[in-house]
Amino acid sequence: MTVTIYDVAREAGVSMATVSRVVNNNPNVKPQTRKKVFEAIERLGYRPNAVARGLASKKTTTVGVVIPDISNSIFAEIARGIEDIANMYHYNIILCNADKRKEKEIRVINTLLEKQVDGLLFMGGTVTDEHIQAFQTSSVPIVLCATRDEKGTYPSVDIDHETAAFDAVNTLIRHGHREIAMISGTLQDPANGYSRFHGYKKALEAAGIEYQEDLVRIGNYRYESGVEAMKYFLGLKHKPTAIFAATDEMAIGAIHSIQDEGLKVPDDFSIISVDNIRMASMVRPLLTTVAQPMYDLGAVAMRLLTKLMKKETVENPRVILPHETILRLSVNHVNK
Repeated sequence: MTVTIYDVAREAGVSMATVSRVVNNNPNVKPQTRKKVFEAIERLGYRPNAVARGLASKKTTTVGVVIPDISNSIFAEIARGIEDIANMYHYNIILCNADKRKEKEIRVINTLLEKQVDGLLFMGGTVTDEHIQAFQTSSVPIVLCATRDEKGTYPSVDIDHETAAFDAVNTLIRHGHREIAMISGTLQDPANGYSRFHGYKKALEAAGIEYQEDLVRIGNYRYESGVEAMKYFLGLKHKPTAIFAATDEMAIGAIHSIQDEGLKVPDDFSIISVDNIRMASMVRPLLTTVAQPMYDLGAVAMRLLTKLMKKETVENPRVILPHETILRLSVNHVNK
């Protein structure tokens, strides 16, 4: 039979109200009484009913996290940062994978809100009008992580994707490259895809390099699209000397496509990208990339959410974390 708070109270020789105060960490309980209640809890194997506690306190100490693709190592690392800070502040995480499908993201958001989570973290992905409508039905705090809404309505933690892309392309330019192609993410994604594409164009413009539409291929952020985009560049009559890929996965796909043709990186093509996933330091040659602080993105977003849930003062609800260019072996100098 299920052990109840009544059983614990009887075992410890105290009132049910006292047991409730002990379970909820109320300081107004004598140490010897607290010890006696905990001993009774341990003997009986009592587990407090989280639902009942939530109804009484109007808090569930749970946070809903919407992750676009749990198989993507970027989001796994961000989730680690979220969980570590959540544990520090005694929140439980409900992690929901949305498979990068908008309709599933909306359904998951609504489900988490129905479960009375105390706060919601929406990670990655494009924030559309439909997402905003779902958020507006909520009475709990919402923080966007590794993305942001175009109007800046909701608190967010992200990097400056446009500047990160600018810095990546500028690294190639400093190494003497002028024919620079890009494997872009979808331009319908304003937070990541379009911002990185715009950073690419700005870097070319700043260096006086003409933008060429046939040197841009649109991918889906994943390895396979990097392979296919590079096959296209390899088929051009006038080939680029360097490739900027919007993600490490696409960059690794491009490297393998080059190697499949018996060519070499960086001797024949230089490659640079953004993210700094673990595979970037495992692939050969080691991938030069602009690192975004993935763990910190999750940790800072969760800390921001805890402040909002506790109604603490938040000085800056839209946080931009720094990125860093990591020079490895996939970029080579060319003669100007």
